[in-house]
Amino acid sequence: MKFMRQTHKTRLSLNYKEPFVYQKIGLFIFEWMPYQSEEIVIVCIGSDRATGDALGPLTGSMLIKHKHSKYSVYGTLEEPIHALNLKQQIKQIKKQHPNAFIIAIDACLGRASSVGHITASIGALKPGLALKKDLPKVGDFHVTGIVNVNTPIDFLALQNTRLFLVMEQAETIARAFNYAEYLHSNHKKAKQ
Repeated sequence: MKFMRQTHKTRLSLNYKEPFVYQKIGLFIFEWMPYQSEEIVIVCIGSDRATGDALGPLTGSMLIKHKHSKYSVYGTLEEPIHALNLKQQIKQIKKQHPNAFIIAIDACLGRASSVGHITASIGALKPGLALKKDLPKVGDFHVTGIVNVNTPIDFLALQNTRLFLVMEQAETIARAFNYAEYLHSNHKKAKQ
């Protein structure tokens, strides 16, 4: 894959409350986007059956509402991609978009001091780690939101996560992708 690589950082982690956070994350995403010829697919992973796990589908639903020229989005509240259908969905996405740069979005658990952070990073996402599920890695790049604290019973943490936090993170991530697309279209115009 060819990346723009305007940055040497391979990981960015910021609290969703930080000023201009969506612009900082959007710029980081833009800097790692592949060159114009490559297709970008966003796979939003999670389920709306547990508040903490709804980050992916909420973000996907927010992204679908905008007309994106740069992204194909999979995984919404209406049609979620979760542990039960992930393998099948990824197989179908790769068949439909064989050369795409895939960005995965998912919720995760972490330390108390990290709750509220959004992390963007190069490399595949390993979904289901908190619940000790053996699921395939997804993507070339990933974005995660730390929605709650790791506990011995992680499924309860996901069940008891505040919806407000998940909504705020989902909105920030969706805005970051909108900003990355805005930067991409301006970059493209400047080159013409």
